[in-house]
Amino acid sequence: MARLPRLIVPHQPHHVIQTGNNEQPVFHDDDDYLAFLGWLRAAAKTYKVQVHAYVLMPNHLHLLVTPTDEDGLGQMMQWVGRYYVPYFNHKYGRSGTLWNGRYKTSLIDADAYFMLCSRYIESNPVRSGLAARHEDYRWSSYCHHAGIRPDGLIIDHPKFWELGNTPFEREAAYVALFELVITSDDITRIGNALLKGWPLGSEQFKAALQNKVKRRVLPAKRGRPFKIKQETA
Repeated sequence: MARLPRLIVPHQPHHVIQTGNNEQPVFHDDDDYLAFLGWLRAAAKTYKVQVHAYVLMPNHLHLLVTPTDEDGLGQMMQWVGRYYVPYFNHKYGRSGTLWNGRYKTSLIDADAYFMLCSRYIESNPVRSGLAARHEDYRWSSYCHHAGIRPDGLIIDHPKFWELGNTPFEREAAYVALFELVITSDDITRIGNALLKGWPLGSEQFKAALQNKVKRRVLPAKRGRPFKIKQETA
């Protein structure tokens, strides 16, 4: 089934993934990670995209972001690539594309899935065996949210602020969330939405979103034409 055109809705959180071409590494050493994060921070500020969570893995990366307009997210990703890819190619004596096509994204129902997606992203290193503990992996936003090390790239989402009235309460509550297991069903649901460009949320959220943007946001049921629900006065 063909992937839907990318859906970007301002002021809504989006889960983003970008992978290396043929799953090749896109980061080799600390300088690579630092260079990418520096350009990401500059681009996020320039194009007014709030970065709430991230993880940089050796051959791919995840972001949880909120753009303020329809173009900012794409402009941010293009800007970072415009600087990082030539840097990487020059350093390692290679040429050509670094990424496996364009980035993929899934719009997130913040009420139902924001915190789960943040945990999914930041638990990636432990889940994949790169680290024994979440705080041991340097290239994610976990240490920021856990109160271990502030990260100037991160702008905390209102859902994070709802975890407590003080920084200590929020950080402790966030760390406690990582004691909960992310089920295989949740992993499959998040992954499918992300790779296929589907929104991730409740059925009510999806229906309201589809009516708001006046376009199909989920695969059409076979044999049934897509219709936009008409609003009544």
